[in-house]
Amino acid sequence: MKVLLINGSPHVRGCTYIALKEVADTLNDEGIETEIIQVGNKGIRGCIACGRCKTIGQCVFNDDLVNEVANKFEQCDGIVIGSPVYYASANGNLISFLDRLFYSHGFDKTMKVGASVVSARRGGTTATFDELNKYFTISSMPIASSQYWNNVHGNNIEEVKQDKEGLQIMRTLGRNMAFLIKSINLGKKEYGLPKKEERVSTNFIK
Repeated sequence: MKVLLINGSPHVRGCTYIALKEVADTLNDEGIETEIIQVGNKGIRGCIACGRCKTIGQCVFNDDLVNEVANKFEQCDGIVIGSPVYYASANGNLISFLDRLFYSHGFDKTMKVGASVVSARRGGTTATFDELNKYFTISSMPIASSQYWNNVHGNNIEEVKQDKEGLQIMRTLGRNMAFLIKSINLGKKEYGLPKKEERVSTNFIK
């Protein structure tokens, strides 16, 4: 069992990393392999809606990490997305990455467990948290939760390390995510994945 953790901060070992590392260490303690992938400081362009991914099976732009991470995502059991707060939303590089990651690779993400973690000096965390969780809810992915919203606070790594509640939230998230992944793996062996209907798209323009 494996979980990918996506660091959407431009700082490789900054505040967001501290939160992700706390989750990763807890997952490791629960017997789940982890890999932290840095994307927040990469030159990642946004989706241009060219539609080429529908014919070639991957994003037409082979820039930093999107297609590479997609291959790992397909094989993993869960993914954690971490971001700092910029104007009450996620880092723009991260959003460009996620738009292309989730759209351009059409593999079935059903029952892969998703979670998001957010770091801020003070405000905007819940708006960013909601923004990131939408990638999971459109992909038939259950969301791992914690004892509170998955936030840490601090203006630098030393302040985040003093956020005892925030770090506890990350550990609880790791344990809850591990339990979900293990339970889903057992359920797949016993019952398989949920039955899928043929996709219906409703358009109201005649």
